[in-house]
Amino acid sequence: MNKNSKILVLGARGMVGSAIHRELIKEGFHSVNAIGRTELNLLDQSKVESYFKAFKPDYVFLAAAKVGGIVANNTFRADFIFENLQIQQNVFNAAFKAQTQNLLFLGSSCIYPKNAPQPLKEEHLLTSPLEPTNEPYAIAKIAGLKTAESFRKQYGLHWISVMPTNLYGVNDNFDLNNSHVIPGLIARLDKAIKGGDKTFSIWGTGKPRREFLYVDDMARACIYAIQQGKDAPDFMNVGTGEDIEIGELAKIIATKMGFSGELIFDSSKPDGTMRKLLDVSRIKSLGWSPQVSLEQGLDLVINHFKSK
Repeated sequence: MNKNSKILVLGARGMVGSAIHRELIKEGFHSVNAIGRTELNLLDQSKVESYFKAFKPDYVFLAAAKVGGIVANNTFRADFIFENLQIQQNVFNAAFKAQTQNLLFLGSSCIYPKNAPQPLKEEHLLTSPLEPTNEPYAIAKIAGLKTAESFRKQYGLHWISVMPTNLYGVNDNFDLNNSHVIPGLIARLDKAIKGGDKTFSIWGTGKPRREFLYVDDMARACIYAIQQGKDAPDFMNVGTGEDIEIGELAKIIATKMGFSGELIFDSSKPDGTMRKLLDVSRIKSLGWSPQVSLEQGLDLVINHFKSK
C-alpha cells in the first residue's frame, strides 16, 4: 500500500468510515475517494459498477451499512437483512469486476452466538444460535464475511473482514433516545446537568461488562490489517481485550462532565447480556494494538460533544 494507491472508503460519512478517511489523510495517502450515501447509492447495482469501473480502486474499505439499535433491528428485520445483503453484494461484485485486489469488510461482533463463551473468539462463529433480536443483521454480516473469505480462497484476492467491539468517538450518534452506551450517557448527563437534576437514572443494575474502543484506533486497525495482504487472516476481532462495568463507566463519565448528583440504577429494567468481550489475540499477533485508553478516549469524545 503506497502513498499513491487508489483508495475507496465507502460509508465515509459514518463514524468508522470518516475515521478511516481521516487516518488515511493523516498518513499521507494522496488518492483517497471518501464516498457517502449522497454521492453513491450502494443499493443501485449499475451505479456501483459504473463507479468502480471508472475509479478502479486498489484498496476498498467497506464501512457502509444499514445500522441501528436493538429496537430498530428487531422492528425492521426485513430492511436490515435485505439492504445490507444488497449493499455487500453490489460492492463485492463491482470490486471483483474492477479487479480490486485488496478489500476490507467491516463486520460486527453480533455475528457471534448469543451464548458463546467469553471472551469471544473467531472460531466461535456459527457454533450455536444467534441473539434473536438482531439475527437478520447478524446473518447479513456473516454472509459478507463468508463472501469475502470465499473470493479470497477461490481467486487469491486479499479480501479480509474485521469484527469491531463497541466503538465510540467523533461523529458518533448522540441522540437522547437512539444511541449507544457512551454517547447516550454523555447526551443524557449533559441534559441532566443543564436541567439541574439531582439524580440520574441508568437502565439495569450497572453490573454488565462491556468493551469499548475509540474509533480512531479502529481506523488504524483497519488500515494496518489491509496492509498485511496475504499474511492477514480471513477475519479477525478488533478491540482492547479489556472490559468495564456499565456502572463504573457511568461514574467516570459523570465525574468528567461535572455531574454531582446521585446515580440511580433501575434494576427493574433488564441488564441484557452480562458480558461481551472480544478475544483480540489474532490481530495483536500481527503487531497491532490500541493507542487510546478509555480515559483518554472519553476526554476526547466529551470535548467533541461540548464543542458541537
